[in-house]
Amino acid sequence: MTKITGGCLCGAIRYKIDGEPFRTANCHCDDCRKATGSAYATNLFFKEEQIKILQGTPKKFEHLADSHNTMIKEFCSDCGSQVFGSGANRPGVKNIKVGSIDDARFVKPQVNLYTAHALSCSYIDDKIDNFQGMPPST
Repeated sequence: MTKITGGCLCGAIRYKIDGEPFRTANCHCDDCRKATGSAYATNLFFKEEQIKILQGTPKKFEHLADSHNTMIKEFCSDCGSQVFGSGANRPGVKNIKVGSIDDARFVKPQVNLYTAHALSCSYIDDKIDNFQGMPPST
């Protein structure tokens, strides 16, 4: 079984994950860009029971996505690093921001979402699935 560790920039939040993600996605939506301060977010999706917070308590921010789904961003209240995310339409599932993983060399995105919002500087790999918005099953 794979063990993944990670945390925020200042180290106040630390976590471990047992097992593999069931989905890895690059999201190019406006909300992900704003939340991460980057061109897109790379999210690894796990069942909540796979994730164990070892240290700290993330602060939460809720917002309504353009899919009309309530989204929850979890981040460090000290350094501001976004670590986790979840959505009301997928109970029991959390995503981990790839930038919070200690050694993320294993990450291989399976899908690009919201490519219609992608910046011109973003590479869109045509060897994986690409969607202009959010597909119903993702």
